Amino acid sequence: MVISSLSVINYKNIAQADLAFSPKINCFIGSNGEGKTNLLDAVYYLSFCRSSNTPLDAQVVRHEQDSMAIQGVYIDDDGNEEVISAGVFPGKRKRFCRNRKPYQRLAEHIGLVPLVMVSPQDNVLVTGGGEERRKFLDTVISQYDNIYLDSLIKYNRALQQRNVLLRGEAEPDPTVISIFEEIMAAEGEIIFSKRRSFVELLTPIFQDYYTTVSSGKEKVELVYTSHCMRGPLLDVIQRDRVKDRIMGYSLHGIHRDELDMRLDGYPIRREGSQGQAKSFLVALKFAQLELLKRVGRHTVPLLLLDDIFDKLDAGRVAQIVNLVAGDGFGQIFITDTNRDHLDSILAATQSDYRLFNVKGGEVSE
Repeated sequence: MVISSLSVINYKNIAQADLAFSPKINCFIGSNGEGKTNLLDAVYYLSFCRSSNTPLDAQVVRHEQDSMAIQGVYIDDDGNEEVISAGVFPGKRKRFCRNRKPYQRLAEHIGLVPLVMVSPQDNVLVTGGGEERRKFLDTVISQYDNIYLDSLIKYNRALQQRNVLLRGEAEPDPTVISIFEEIMAAEGEIIFSKRRSFVELLTPIFQDYYTTVSSGKEKVELVYTSHCMRGPLLDVIQRDRVKDRIMGYSLHGIHRDELDMRLDGYPIRREGSQGQAKSFLVALKFAQLELLKRVGRHTVPLLLLDDIFDKLDAGRVAQIVNLVAGDGFGQIFITDTNRDHLDSILAATQSDYRLFNVKGGEVSE
């Protein structure tokens, strides 16, 4: 699937833009803070029903405006047109439509337009806590597995209810809290199984990409750990109910899972340089795209590359340029302040492309 055109009104610093895209490579050139990333974020919004860098819809509305609207026209692999639109309006809930028909649940849309984004914010996967890495797992798996997304929603709802009981002044009713624990255990086992399978599939693909980007200089691995590995999850959750009551929240469950990222056997957040961490993340996202191609809707996800070459040496930049210019990816969107990088990609590929200049929120060709 590709996006053939994008219309934007009052999205962040973009007052208005109407863009027609190449089915292969689309480049956005401009200085920092001009709006390049915001255009990529608008494309991201139409896939995930949210911004890539802020959880609040009010923050995507342009300053001194009270509403925003985005519309993308997509062409699927059979040549059929899909129109996806989103809007945020004052005093109303977010509106999200497919072919002008509103969704009843936003979860129904996730996975329709698979997308992978590489951005500077990805660094939190290395430097941040386990929550960031769990979010990565959830975002990827939810794009191709509706059962996973449904289980995740049910698990988080039960977790919230259990935590409310744990924080209450009165001692929780054993029968009531057991109901939420049983939901957490049942849905948590499903989530654990799917996360473990995903990591097993992703790891060799990721390692191949990292070997290419780094020219074989280092070895990397992903190690998934979960409380489910300690035995039946219901037993694990219930055995420390007294301690949970003292703390006021649930200490055990798949909401505490971890995905360790290692470089030459050590945590990359402690041992890796900035260039190695960036190479790690680029390879991880490229592997994500390849896996989505294989197990998802059998369509090539959109690839958004935001300031991808920052902090990389010339050798690693060259390897990434060769990868991006190859045939392994579908439609690509790239931002950069350095025209030289983009010229290298365009010179290395015979594919169609479009080049946009972005300045002060205005876009021109």
